This record gives sequence, structure tokens and C-alpha cells, in this order.
Amino acid sequence: MSRIVVLGAGESGAGAAVLAKVKGFDTFVSDMSAIKDKYKELLNKHGITWEEGQHTEELILNADEVVKSPGIPNDAPLILKLKEKGIAIISEIEFAGRYTNAKMICITGSNGKTTTTTLTGEIMKAHFGAEKTFVVGNIGNPYTLEVTKTSKDSVTVGEISSFQLETIHTFHPVVSAILNITPDHLNRHHTMEAYVAAKEAVASHQTKNDICVLNYDNDYTRDFAGRCPATPVLFSSHHELENGYFLRGDKIIKSVNGEETELMDIHKDMNLVGLCNVENVMAAIAIAEGMQVPMETILTVIRGFHAVEHRIEFVATKGGVDYYNDSKGTN
Repeated sequence: MSRIVVLGAGESGAGAAVLAKVKGFDTFVSDMSAIKDKYKELLNKHGITWEEGQHTEELILNADEVVKSPGIPNDAPLILKLKEKGIAIISEIEFAGRYTNAKMICITGSNGKTTTTTLTGEIMKAHFGAEKTFVVGNIGNPYTLEVTKTSKDSVTVGEISSFQLETIHTFHPVVSAILNITPDHLNRHHTMEAYVAAKEAVASHQTKNDICVLNYDNDYTRDFAGRCPATPVLFSSHHELENGYFLRGDKIIKSVNGEETELMDIHKDMNLVGLCNVENVMAAIAIAEGMQVPMETILTVIRGFHAVEHRIEFVATKGGVDYYNDSKGTN
């Protein structure tokens, strides 16, 4: 029996451990911090051995494979020891991806991931059905806890962080998106080049039969369009594109070889505010069209969609001033 060690017993770690146990692996979980009671209960329920407050190396270095928490840096001493021994280190999303033939959508970027992922999920639910749509990843729902519920008719919409993308090896979405790349998490990645490479990894196992949605206005993502292994689909809030989605005045336009179609008015047809959310909406449209969702369905969902809680969420108007809650904004 192959041995899987899961490092970190947070949400994704507990999910990975349960999936490993269900799939018949000898499973062990180790966390340097205290494990929350709800995760201890979950691990105990499935008969999974665990430790907290330490990493016992003799119990870890005999693993056949290690599923690493995204919070553990790649240059942590224990990780370096695992690499020296040639033990494979993977992410929770990589592990989950092995056990599904569902169509995978993966959304990453420095900003806008949660809003775009939530909106895309609502569009997928409207077209494919709520019972066949799974919104997973960094949004707070581990992929590993949902993967056994999926089938070839399912769609997964994943919010994926750079930390999760560092340790993928075969992960293959049919549609990916990099919304933007701006300096962030440099205490972890150390250089901008490493951070950019982690984001670009979302498309690393795609082919030209797949789609990668990219922001034309961002220097990094525009540059990646020319190197992307998938077929790039562009959106822009500042430039008119011959092919792609762009903003002209108050209107979002779709252009195919210069032939334009007006899709929506951002003031009349959107409840979201701010240019960043216009870009999120264009990205969601591009992703959904890449999944063959009819434009009528896409636009109907957008018209009824409101801001995700704590993300440029309208609170009230007082004394003629509009107040918004953006307490989950990270940079």
C-alpha cells in the first residue's frame, strides 16, 4: 500500500487526507500548529493517523508522496529534505485532479479571483445545473472534498492561488484564466519572476485545444499570450481589440476578426461597481463562452449578480456618501 503524508491539516489538508484514505492509501497527517477540532473530528472519523505541534521526520520521510499545504514554502527545511530523498511533493489540487474526468476551469490572478470565480460558478450552474457544478479551491471549499462527487458531466470552477500552483505536475484545466499579475506574496516567492512563473503554471499542461483567458492591459499577461501553450483569449478595459472582449465607453463589446457585437451596458446591466469588476465580468464572459455557454444565459446571470461579501460590497448611502465593504481585499 502506497503511503501518502499530508503536511498541514487545514481545510485543504484535511480534504486531501480524506481523499487519500478513501482511495486506499496509508495516510498520515502532520501539522506544526494545533489542528482545529473540526478537522480532528474529520480525520478521526476516517481513521486517519495525525500529529500536531511537530513534524516527526521519521514518519514523514518514508512517504511515497507528500501533499503539501499551500502555506508551507518550497524552501522550508523539511521540504528540502523531501526533495533530497526524491519524494514527490504535490498540491491538494494536483491530488484532486487525478480523480476526476470533470471539465475543469481554473482562475488565478493577483486580484479579482473570488468575484470572477463566484460569478463564473453561477453561470455554470445556470447552464449545466447546480448539481453538476462545483466551485472549489482557494475560495474556501477544498477540491479534494468535492472530487468524488464529480462525473464526466460535471464542471469544476476553481479559484487557484500561486501557492497551490507551485506544486502541480499534470493538472489540466480545459479553460484557465490569469486575470492580472501585480507584485504580491514576494515574501514567499522572493522574486517577481518566480511569482509570475507560478501564475503562468495554471496553463502549463494545457494545449491549443484549451483556452487561457488573459488581460491585455497587464504587461505580464499580455506578454504570456505570445507564449501560452493554450489558445489565448484576451479582454481589455483600455484597448479596442480585433479579437477579444473590450470596453468602449459604457459598453462591453465582443470582437471576432473585427466584427463587433455589443454585449451589455456596464451601468444598466451590472450591479458590480468599479473598473476592476468590469474586467472580472469580461473575464467571466470569456470563460463561459469558452465552455460553450449561450450568451443569453451568461448575460442573464450577470444582470442578477451582486458583489461577493466583503469585496467592494455596497453597504449604505449616508449623507450623500456611498459606503462599500472591501475588508477581504488583500493588497
